[in-house]
Amino acid sequence: MANWISGKTLYEYISLSTDGAGVAASVGATMQVDHALDDFPEVDLLLVIGASPIAKTGHETELSWLRNHGRRLLAIGGVGTGSYLLARAGLLDGCKATIHWWDLNHLRESFPNTYLTTNLFEVDNGRFTCSGGSASMDMILHIIGHQFGLDLAASISEQFVCERIRTHEEPQRVPLKSRIGVSQPKLIEAVTLMEANIEEPLSPDDLAMHVGVSRRHLERLFKKYLVTVPSKYYLELRLERARQMLQQSNKSIVQVGLACGFSSASHFSTTYRNHFQITPREERNNRTRPGGLGFSVEL
Repeated sequence: MANWISGKTLYEYISLSTDGAGVAASVGATMQVDHALDDFPEVDLLLVIGASPIAKTGHETELSWLRNHGRRLLAIGGVGTGSYLLARAGLLDGCKATIHWWDLNHLRESFPNTYLTTNLFEVDNGRFTCSGGSASMDMILHIIGHQFGLDLAASISEQFVCERIRTHEEPQRVPLKSRIGVSQPKLIEAVTLMEANIEEPLSPDDLAMHVGVSRRHLERLFKKYLVTVPSKYYLELRLERARQMLQQSNKSIVQVGLACGFSSASHFSTTYRNHFQITPREERNNRTRPGGLGFSVEL
């Protein structure tokens, strides 16, 4: 689009995979590529595009290649879980970086030398990382604006019917009032407290006290706006966090249960099975990586 609007060849791109074969997307479609990594040409920017969920093992060929070539590149970036592969290759040490909010906690635990943020995207010392999804467009528009001016970036945004170009400092997650679909301030405050106190859940009375309402009034708010009671909503939050940890981290099932406020492994397992119709161990064993790894190169 930059080329079309400007009437000039500002950008060219090629795609690569490990062996030059097509890369399967999580939806089953296969993307054909131009080159294998062994045929890597001289480029200005390399983007590593990853699928979700992240793979904590494997990809040794790509990791070795990134370690050997990554530091020689002036600019290298990760889109979505591509950031995780860059971190594993040591290419984000000492840099500001980001990844999809679903994977942030795991990346923080695994790579303490990377300065992770919850922003849409980050640009630091030749490292470009973004959370994936629509944030990919924001990062690319930022790059185009920096290289060829904001007017061109704005014209591209209009062609793609983007309402506005978001800056890197904007948060990834939708504001809580939009996520829960209400703007009642006491209810938002209560849910915020719940999300911040997963490992040591607050009692209903303590929750109401911190919000500044009676327990009965808080229950009425949950019933009116969320059609549930505080205890059930809180439990579902904790179970969703547990599911995330089981899929992402290598913590034991007991550790996951304790981190999500369950006092015993048996209580955690029973509650989890009742809610998701699957045990925590089955959830852990079912972890898969639906899709491949791609490289996009801008010349």
